[in-house]
Amino acid sequence: MAASVQCLSSSCWPISSKFQSLSLKTDNSCSSAFKPLGFSSNTSVNVFSTGFASIRPVERQLGKLIVCEAATTKKPDQAAKRARQSEKRRLYHKAHKSEVRTRMRKVLESLEVLRKKTDAQPEEVITVEKLIAEAYSVIDKAVKVGTLHRNTGARRKSRLARRKKAVEIHHGWYTPSPELTA
Repeated sequence: MAASVQCLSSSCWPISSKFQSLSLKTDNSCSSAFKPLGFSSNTSVNVFSTGFASIRPVERQLGKLIVCEAATTKKPDQAAKRARQSEKRRLYHKAHKSEVRTRMRKVLESLEVLRKKTDAQPEEVITVEKLIAEAYSVIDKAVKVGTLHRNTGARRKSRLARRKKAVEIHHGWYTPSPELTA
């Protein structure tokens, strides 16, 4: 009986034309699974250096076939995984940054409106302080999850506090002590 070599999976089709000689050697862990095999073709490429091959004889009515399946043991592409992770993270951070900018803009707009009022009362600062407290909370959460650096968060909170103090000084509701200005 003549043995013919035939590949049954689509990943095996190009293999038989890509190597001159194939020799599978067993190691101690799978000594009973593989038997040495050798055959020839026209070109020489070591196809099995990065994967494993499973070779098993199959009995058919017409004769013996050798089934060759070659598969790489390579892990999924890490660059693709990192790209997926960074895109997910980018959208997450984008939402946090947008929320921080929105809260800061609302505070600064309300402070600007309060500054331009000629008949403003000190009680009107309470609504602005509530907006500032919400903005502080959002900034602190963005720093906590790593969207903003802690110095950036501190700078933005300081900016809001300085603008509020400037409005209070403008209307005369707050007078800075002389030793702090010197």
